[in-house]
Amino acid sequence: MKLMAVSSLVAALGVATTATCRHHRHDDIESSSEVSSSPALSGTASLSSASETESTAAPSPTSGTSAIWQPAAGASWQIVLSSALTDTSMDVEVFDIDLFDNTAATISTLHAAGRKVICYFSAGTYENWRPDQSSFAASDMGSALDGWAGEKWLDVSSANVRTIMQKRLDLAKTKGCDGVDPDNVDGYDNDNGLGLTKNDAISYVNWLATEAHARGMSVGLKNAGDIIDSVIDNMQWSVNEQCAQYGECDTYAVFADKGKPVFHIEYPKGDSTNNSNNVSASKLKSACVFNGSAKFSTLIKNMNLDSWFQLCS
Repeated sequence: MKLMAVSSLVAALGVATTATCRHHRHDDIESSSEVSSSPALSGTASLSSASETESTAAPSPTSGTSAIWQPAAGASWQIVLSSALTDTSMDVEVFDIDLFDNTAATISTLHAAGRKVICYFSAGTYENWRPDQSSFAASDMGSALDGWAGEKWLDVSSANVRTIMQKRLDLAKTKGCDGVDPDNVDGYDNDNGLGLTKNDAISYVNWLATEAHARGMSVGLKNAGDIIDSVIDNMQWSVNEQCAQYGECDTYAVFADKGKPVFHIEYPKGDSTNNSNNVSASKLKSACVFNGSAKFSTLIKNMNLDSWFQLCS
């Protein structure tokens, strides 16, 4: 994959105190850094990092997952990450919203309307606007994300990083989240400055699943198509961005084949954020029609993931 270049979007939106676009795959989107001075893994309190020669087989599904919420393939959904959710009226089964920006009261309101709630957080990057940002050590951080101000890749084998993520999962449970959407687990496929490998990601994602399940919450895989075979048994869904644009939807279809949703997002507008105009019929077809698309839960969104959306039909 190529690193996404979206500095123009970040400059327009700013990072301020909200989750502005901390969700995208780190690819070039056709429309158009700071690097940590800490040596890679220097002084890091790390768990043992998996080497590339170690087995990548998935462990047995986490015990007790039969009681975990499992949405059906094709479930309808909405995702809003640009700010706190204000419109809870959309008639969908699932809302994916920011863990920090939204309150337990908002989640309770959604539950009262019969909705399920997935809570988003970045599991693989440091974000300098989050309330727990001071908990990360300099040794936990690698390279800055090109085009994403205030964000750096994390050493996902760090004991400290994992402790912070446990606390985030505790917060998700306290707020009433039904599941979690841990983003940026594909550091291995980017210039991360930490030497992260696919096996590191596999270990981390399966660990996140164990921790989420232990708290009674389900979990999904965000992008990271290279590790699907090694984690899918512990995942309840996939969240994918732009598989139609990049011709990768066959990779994620295995989730739907197992009766698990592929919550799929396309951004035909590119960097443009315009809530007045819908996407043209030709662009809609390109985003929505592909092999197996009938089983995907596809949304057309603005790249800042505000409340605007367009359905395929």
